[in-house]
Amino acid sequence: MEVLAPAGGQEALRAAVYSGADAVYLGGPAFGARANAKNFTREELREAAVFCHARGVRVHVTVNTVLKDGELPAALEFVSFLCSLPVDAVLVQDMGLFSLLRERAPSLPLHASTQMSLHTPGGVKLLYGLGAERAVLARELSLQEIREIAEGCPIEIESFVHGALCMSVSGQCYFSAMLGGRSGNRGMCAQPCRLPFAAPGGTGHDLSLKDLSFLRRLEELEAAGVCSAKIEGRMKRPEYVAAAVSACRKAADGEAVPEQLTRDLEAVFSRSGFTQGYLTGERGVSMFGIRTKEDVAGATEKVFSSLRGLYRGERQSVPVDMTLVQDGSSLLLEVRDREGRRAVSQAPVGEGAALPRERCVQQLAKTGGTPFRAESVAAPEAGASAGVSTLNALRREALQSLLEQRGQREPAPFADIPWTPPARKDPPRWKRLPVRACFHSADQLCAEVKGCQELALPLGTGADTLRRLREEGYPPILLEIPRAMFGGEARIRRQMEERMEEGFSAFVCGNLGAVALCRELGAEAHGSFSLNIGNTAALECFRQLGLSTAEASFELTGREFSALGGELPRGLMVYGRQALMLTRNCPLANSRRGCLHCKEPGFLTDRKRVKFPVQCTAAAGVRSVEVLNSVPLWLGDREKELKHADFGVFRFTVENSVETGEILRVFFRQETPGFDYTRGLFSRGVE
Repeated sequence: MEVLAPAGGQEALRAAVYSGADAVYLGGPAFGARANAKNFTREELREAAVFCHARGVRVHVTVNTVLKDGELPAALEFVSFLCSLPVDAVLVQDMGLFSLLRERAPSLPLHASTQMSLHTPGGVKLLYGLGAERAVLARELSLQEIREIAEGCPIEIESFVHGALCMSVSGQCYFSAMLGGRSGNRGMCAQPCRLPFAAPGGTGHDLSLKDLSFLRRLEELEAAGVCSAKIEGRMKRPEYVAAAVSACRKAADGEAVPEQLTRDLEAVFSRSGFTQGYLTGERGVSMFGIRTKEDVAGATEKVFSSLRGLYRGERQSVPVDMTLVQDGSSLLLEVRDREGRRAVSQAPVGEGAALPRERCVQQLAKTGGTPFRAESVAAPEAGASAGVSTLNALRREALQSLLEQRGQREPAPFADIPWTPPARKDPPRWKRLPVRACFHSADQLCAEVKGCQELALPLGTGADTLRRLREEGYPPILLEIPRAMFGGEARIRRQMEERMEEGFSAFVCGNLGAVALCRELGAEAHGSFSLNIGNTAALECFRQLGLSTAEASFELTGREFSALGGELPRGLMVYGRQALMLTRNCPLANSRRGCLHCKEPGFLTDRKRVKFPVQCTAAAGVRSVEVLNSVPLWLGDREKELKHADFGVFRFTVENSVETGEILRVFFRQETPGFDYTRGLFSRGVE
């Protein structure tokens, strides 16, 4: 397996390479999901590419944030620069950028970031068909679920094996954005989940998971189809990187991980120890943990000093073959690597007695201090007329020349096609904003729904209920495919087929796996907020993938939303408690009682005693949890600023039927709401 290491700065890069990484991933000055890491300037990126390539280490660069229209030209120019180095892969989250890069740099390997929330065979297969070479899978998958994905698609599979676990599915967390204006989808996460959020009977830190460590079981991941073992930690110290890479290297090579190294790795950074969590299929209280005083105390200078020894010098990992020839008055040393590169050094023949062949071989094989390892050394049977210092000079010169050759690569082609957002075609014309009313349950329905343009219900809503609503004159019904589909794709497909046979063939898609199912079944697809559509190129990409409409990201301001171009009809959330997290591990289960089997939504309480509803969803055998905002969004009185929307989304989660009716009446009558609300990010936006 490939050992893939984080590099948050130059010292961490050296630590990763010298400790045995096969590849590193790092970020540039912008557009990376860890904006607060040290990261690399352009010149440092160039130096890093040369340094790594010379040592046979691949370089992956993160360009994995959600982008806005005004940022796309700069992002494209940055990737053009990366192609000039060239890097070995670029990690991408934004579907707009992904589609533009496939057009401009078809030979550049693109890796689908874990921020794409990929967790189904269909979603991964869709990205592979669009040109992704590798998928970085969601951390919440089990080994069996990873195996199903790998067996269904020839794409390379990358999986996290060590490091921090987010409580939320990556790409589906809006906590930092909503609470502090710092978007995790744009690399600015402030990690509010590590602060106190208390569940009834919990620990008081019920959104904080332990770090993952699956290093001792890499062979099981490899058997499941994973080709790259990824270590999290671009914001961690070089000593941590060295320890994690060293342990992962030994495990990948089939060696035992020394107990002392394991203890040092836990000491340098852990949260109440480690968990194997999702990969084993086990969830619950054992996965939760925080950084305790004892954890901090374990990170002593003695531990750090010991770990620095892991990357104090070059790792001799590049095999070479050496051939020494005495040709008349000259000595020639030729060095070749496994890729066919060749370097030659030359020196005059000495006047003294010839060194024996064995001594020549012994001296030339001393490649310490370089990344090279002499696999074979050939020398004349009669030895060579040269002193030891001459042989040393020949070796140094040849190896340095070969090192420089290895650091140089041909640039990857990049077509410099200018991009400007296409103008909006057929802007909407309405007297009142059309409403798409989305419900968590049919029990929340009220008579006012008949005044809406569309009604969205969960896919699992019973066929009898759907038929009754249709007969009673409710608006056209969309069925919402679960945002979390872990291991449930086949069951969800069957449900969709059953509903389509009943004449319900329009679906709301909140992830790429759902889009893939609609394409497979020929169903009508409508995009939800969790597709993270933030620019015109993304809208156009999803239009080409078959969406009939799309709800834009609620991280856009009203002005940014209005500026979106293209042809795809689009909407924006107008009312509802925004989903701050989508998680597979319920925070309310972090208690001695375990799962509370809630009949009504529970809640988390923060340190200011603000309550955040927690809503559990079970669909097609898949259970997932959303942590909702403490107050609902309300833009119902901002219709003038929504004139570019084709529809407004009202999302009802914890409300009962009386409350939903009152909220819709307030909107239809243009009255002042009688409840607390937020304007969300509509005006203030996010970093």
